[in-house]
Amino acid sequence: MMMSADTKERIMEAARLTVQDLGYSGLSFRELAKDVGIKSASIHYYFATKGELGSAITSRYTSHFAQYFEELLTQGLDLKTCMARYTDVFANTLRNGNRMCLAGILSAERNELPDDVRSEVVKWGEMNERWIARVLMLDARAKPDETAHRGRAIFAAVSGAQLIAHSRGDVSVFDEIIAAYRVSGLIP
Repeated sequence: MMMSADTKERIMEAARLTVQDLGYSGLSFRELAKDVGIKSASIHYYFATKGELGSAITSRYTSHFAQYFEELLTQGLDLKTCMARYTDVFANTLRNGNRMCLAGILSAERNELPDDVRSEVVKWGEMNERWIARVLMLDARAKPDETAHRGRAIFAAVSGAQLIAHSRGDVSVFDEIIAAYRVSGLIP
């Protein structure tokens, strides 16, 4: 059976959107096949298991945003602009059908995830924490030994703000929480 790279891309995109909306437990090859317009067995041509698909979409998600975040630093943006663009990623995900960050929603299902998916979720968090720590170092007063801890705190705070806004179906709640974090100094 010969399938196109476009079909694989459509499967991965539909799977990502489904997981961001319904979680890993809501991902069904049968429903995914309907969304993509192919037979369920065709998905197995690309992904032997649901775990393999989950791992692939999470790895791609992390790579995509790692590249985007790196580009922000390459552009020479200042600390506040970088952090604003960072929080915009989470807000824009909510604006897209009240979806959650892919890794964030998968984190909530941690105990149900295959090891390879769980590993990719951890990589997402670590990538975010390292990037935020690098951004914090743009402040000349930053202390290298404190930026890693603060990076984790900021990542947790932004993720939590998204979860609360998602539960209420209201992106303005996310915006309000992030604004309060900025006033308090947690987020530059």
